[in-house]
Amino acid sequence: MIKKLLFVLIGLALILTIIIWYGFSTPTKDVTDIEITSTSKPVVFLLIDSLMHEPLQQAIEEGRAPALAFLADNGQYFSQIVSSYPTMSVTIDSTLLTGTYADQHRIPALAWFNNKENRLVNYGSSAMEIYQLGIKQVLHDNIYQLNQKHLSKQTSTIFEDLANRKDDSASINGMLYRGNDQHDLHIPKLISMFNLLPDTAQINGPTLLSLGSLSQFSSKNNNHNNIWQRLGMNDQFTSNELKKLIQDDKLPTFTLAYFPRLDKQVHKNGPMTIDGIEDVDQVLQSILNEFPSWEKATEAMSVIVYGDSGQAVIGEDKETALIDLKVLSETYRLSKLGEPIRKEDQIVLAVNSRMAYINLLDENVTYKEMISHLVKDPRIGFIAWKDDNGNHVVSEESGDVLTFKPNGKYTDQYEQDWNLDGDISILDLFVDEENKITYWDYPDALARLYGALHSHQGRYIIVDAKPGYEFIGEHSPTHLGGGGHGSLHKDDSLTPMIITSTDSTPKYERAIDIKDWILKLTDK
Repeated sequence: MIKKLLFVLIGLALILTIIIWYGFSTPTKDVTDIEITSTSKPVVFLLIDSLMHEPLQQAIEEGRAPALAFLADNGQYFSQIVSSYPTMSVTIDSTLLTGTYADQHRIPALAWFNNKENRLVNYGSSAMEIYQLGIKQVLHDNIYQLNQKHLSKQTSTIFEDLANRKDDSASINGMLYRGNDQHDLHIPKLISMFNLLPDTAQINGPTLLSLGSLSQFSSKNNNHNNIWQRLGMNDQFTSNELKKLIQDDKLPTFTLAYFPRLDKQVHKNGPMTIDGIEDVDQVLQSILNEFPSWEKATEAMSVIVYGDSGQAVIGEDKETALIDLKVLSETYRLSKLGEPIRKEDQIVLAVNSRMAYINLLDENVTYKEMISHLVKDPRIGFIAWKDDNGNHVVSEESGDVLTFKPNGKYTDQYEQDWNLDGDISILDLFVDEENKITYWDYPDALARLYGALHSHQGRYIIVDAKPGYEFIGEHSPTHLGGGGHGSLHKDDSLTPMIITSTDSTPKYERAIDIKDWILKLTDK
């Protein structure tokens, strides 16, 4: 026992020595020699993960968010921008950049089954899931596959569209960043030394790309890009990079800057926590302070603040709040996380907190059969699937089925036409005498659900949880007593947006409409 302990201590000492020896300082990219042209007032898009209306208003009322209060008071404030679906950052960001839902941009969720490669893709959720799937694979999916392979080439990003019209752009810590310019990423020695990634990696991005310790502008961030600081994927790093562009007068036509910290705090403490809003506001204050006054800041740039998704409360009782999909193993052969898909595997679970894809590999397992195991659970809001006859939705509360298709006689508030048949209450729809559709608990439900149902190849059903609950599979992260997202429900889907320095707005209050609006806003 003493020998084993000694070996462990020696191993830890060696790892610590390697970390200290190699460090995580990154060669900084000199932006002063890069010629940046901007034909309009620069637009700076501050993407704050899990920023929500009610806690933001409380933080403002208590005087704990002066920067956000200033921007809201000196701009336009919208409390209910409809997100993408599933309400996971990787899918939402894909919608923001491409102006499409998942049926076109082809990023189904944080976790999804890649039918072509016959494997589960997970861009990184819990540490145990990453370990089981393989750190090397998850890193490769994040850094290369997500932008260069998985994001559909049939849809263009805002960075590509701006480049095509000779406008420059920048991305700071954004998960989705595909553009026309080639960049060499610097891989930290510790990662390349263990053969997790090569020494360098070439990717395509916007004119200026900052991505944690892989690519940075500010030397100040050598204090904020360590492995225990998520290699620079943190709010302070993002702030320092943005301030560097401001200081060097290198703000391009459009800059996306991502602030991830609030999301983690809401997951832990619940949707109404405001400590995280106070923290991110302090970072925003430091950015505005780069100008002689905050008024001068909004004169120099159009600032847009957007929260990419909301979060619903997750109950505290483990037995009640967690919907364990592993119980399906009592009837079916489930694939093992991190192991190659076997011929005998019948089911692959792709769990995304409050929604999940249940992939049916065995052709003998019918949709009806699988749904029968789940539909009686009152914690599940709805179950959806598609076939040659359309898109179908059922729930525990209804004995009927809702079937919908595009291009019918019913029109929603977004001028989208639908064919509806069956129980519309399953998705909480209301249809008036003029065939106008109104959405309630599930905003833009038909288009967003259609997007997820047609987001990737294969046979699968979607399960979506009611507020208070989330799904778990093998090693899934849980948020008991905190917050979770992923669902189509309004709690997960409605978030605020602040627009300064312009009277223009997106056509509709939806994430999918933001890209076209920004392209018009910057086309001066």
